[in-house]
Amino acid sequence: MKTKTLAIVGCGKLAHIVVEAINSGLLPHYQLVGAYSRTFEKAELLVDMISKSQPQELCNACKTIDELLALKPDYIVEAASPDAFREFAIPALKNGSSIVTLSIGALADIDYYEEVKKVASENDTRVHLVSGAIGGFDVMRTISLMESCSASFTTEKSPNSLKDTPVYAESLQTEKKTVMKGNAKEAIALFPSKVNVAVAASLATVGPDDMKVSITSTPGYVGDRHRIEVKSEQIDAVIDVYSKTSQIAGWSVVNTLRNITSPIVF
Repeated sequence: MKTKTLAIVGCGKLAHIVVEAINSGLLPHYQLVGAYSRTFEKAELLVDMISKSQPQELCNACKTIDELLALKPDYIVEAASPDAFREFAIPALKNGSSIVTLSIGALADIDYYEEVKKVASENDTRVHLVSGAIGGFDVMRTISLMESCSASFTTEKSPNSLKDTPVYAESLQTEKKTVMKGNAKEAIALFPSKVNVAVAASLATVGPDDMKVSITSTPGYVGDRHRIEVKSEQIDAVIDVYSKTSQIAGWSVVNTLRNITSPIVF
């Protein structure tokens, strides 16, 4: 199989997992050609990591999105933020690059979602929505295609993970509390980087406006638990995933990249 060129936007811990997978031989059909971060030193660090498995001069630490797009990678892994996705997605798709994204919250705006879909279709490119800290996209999509359904998303978090959000109060350190109830569109507006999985589940089922979301803060809690329930006349499906760290999100990117080039797809 022809080698696919790969670039990364967002060079934090999750991007490091992708590079480690390349270095260990788990992504043999990809060559990393570029990395971009708002902090240039992080992009340089990522490029330094890849030198274990390919000539370092073939990979560029980019200072701007335009510089990265000029490399014309076959695929761009986005591990930054919904704002970053919005900044480069349309230009990238028009440029011939498909996207593997973790910041699915950017697509909670249905008008923008339809624009992304249209541009990808017109330019023979694709946007791959990775499972992140959840799973079950296959069964969720199957049920929603089969018949009308309802869907709900509940999550339990540590109060410390909410410190940079509007709902945080010191009382959460000692009091278990439901800090948000609404739909997926409202949730991603309130927590731009913390409930991408809720938007992903909504896009796979009933849409951001109709996906019921509840978020609970529990004192001393470590990690995240996400529970999705999809009900129809014939089916009642529950996806319940606890993750101690965010590593599963990075590995879900690796799995998606493997599926893209694999003769057998899970």
